[in-house]
Amino acid sequence: MKNCIRVERAVKDITQQELAQAVGVSRQTVNSIESGKYIPSTVLALKIARYFGKSTDEIFQLDEND
Repeated sequence: MKNCIRVERAVKDITQQELAQAVGVSRQTVNSIESGKYIPSTVLALKIARYFGKSTDEIFQLDEND
């Protein structure tokens, strides 16, 4: 699964820590999601999308291998 969280953070000019606090996870979790090492739960994906004011489809995209 791919995502554009890093890009969205840059647009909002926020750190991983600020996003993590806003959605209730650790900075390490945000880092793992951004790098594709961790796939977030549905609830977490929805929280992240809501934070950025986007749909989950705009933030997360399936790879051909998913």
